[in-house]
Amino acid sequence: MFQALADPSRRSMVERLSRGPASVSELALPFSMSLPAVVQHLQVLEASGLVRSEKIGRVRTCRLEPTSLDAAQHWITERRTTWERRLDRLGDYLAESADAPHDHDGRTEP
Repeated sequence: MFQALADPSRRSMVERLSRGPASVSELALPFSMSLPAVVQHLQVLEASGLVRSEKIGRVRTCRLEPTSLDAAQHWITERRTTWERRLDRLGDYLAESADAPHDHDGRTEP
């Protein structure tokens, strides 16, 4: 999923789809790339689970699958929690260290 979102064109497509479904032609409008190139980007987004498409007649319509972002959000939240705990411990250590008596060379006295 992160690899799929690494590309700015795909991020723009996801942003557009966050406002509602769109046809491949509509998604291609703001880009200066061929329709096959847009389709390749959409295939990457579909493979990642971020986008789902269906073909009705000659029109392929794409929609965002917002629940697919839950896994990414969970992973990010876990990392954030881990780093917040580590930084809190570092802050506590630095506060304790600053409160400890120091000799004239700045070293902590035993």
